[in-house]
Amino acid sequence: METCHESGAQVPPLRAAGGLVWRRGPAGLELLLIRRDRHGGDEWSFPKGKLDPGENFEEAALREVEEETGIRARTLRFAGVMQYVVQDRNKVVCFWDMEAVGPGAGKDDGEVAETRWVPRDEALRLLSHDQNRELLRHLPAPPL
Repeated sequence: METCHESGAQVPPLRAAGGLVWRRGPAGLELLLIRRDRHGGDEWSFPKGKLDPGENFEEAALREVEEETGIRARTLRFAGVMQYVVQDRNKVVCFWDMEAVGPGAGKDDGEVAETRWVPRDEALRLLSHDQNRELLRHLPAPPL
């Protein structure tokens, strides 16, 4: 449900995008998680962030993955969408399955405290939010 200004005009949702970044590691398929250290607690999640002006969801997902992890990736397929409320505004986040293809331009250390490659089962244990776990739980393994 969207909130409204006093004038009655609808407030557009916050738009964000991110990625479930995969690779074939020594022990098999691994997923890249990020840990944010904000609001006084650790939060494990997928890399994601708000769209820049003029950017589409897929472009933002690729940019955010590189900025937050230092990993350049390519999209494989659409993974799903989440919607939740942040500070009384709807937020819509579109996710893609991605394959890590190499190092990117570097990691922005301001937002992300740690990145970690983990097997799927460990990711399900580490992820802080139910919606992230549900998205991962219902996705088939990516075509790598």
